[in-house]
Amino acid sequence: MDLLIPESGLLFWMTLVFVIVFLILWKWGFPAIVKMVNDRKSFIDESLRKAHEANERLANIQKEGESLLQQAREKQAEILREAATTRDAIVGQAQEKAKDEGARLLNEAKAEIEAEKQNAIRDIRSQVAELSVQIAEKILREKLSKDSAQMDMIDRLLDEVSVDNKE
Repeated sequence: MDLLIPESGLLFWMTLVFVIVFLILWKWGFPAIVKMVNDRKSFIDESLRKAHEANERLANIQKEGESLLQQAREKQAEILREAATTRDAIVGQAQEKAKDEGARLLNEAKAEIEAEKQNAIRDIRSQVAELSVQIAEKILREKLSKDSAQMDMIDRLLDEVSVDNKE
């Protein structure tokens, strides 16, 4: 049993060394350890606070990013609507211009056709008149080859002219 129960002298010196080590630790060791633990706790608390702030900022940035993205989508949709409206206006103007140009060309073509028609009618009348004069000249030459026929013709024409003047 001597192994299980230490001697009183050994017990005294062990207790005395324990108390001295405990007092030294109490005086200088524990405050340093407590200070390091408190510093570490402060560092961890500060890191947690900063992480929480960073998460809040990140959430705010995400919300701002989503709102900016939504605004960009709305702006894009507005620009697309404006572009479609402008496109429709340009297409309408082009169609109107083409319609006006077609009407102008059609009117010009009609005017040109009418002018050509009038020229053709004038030419035909001129040719008909010329042919009529030539035919009449040949007939008159043949009928008026004798002096008596010429005199009868002159008398008849004078009579017609005098009747026309009386009316």
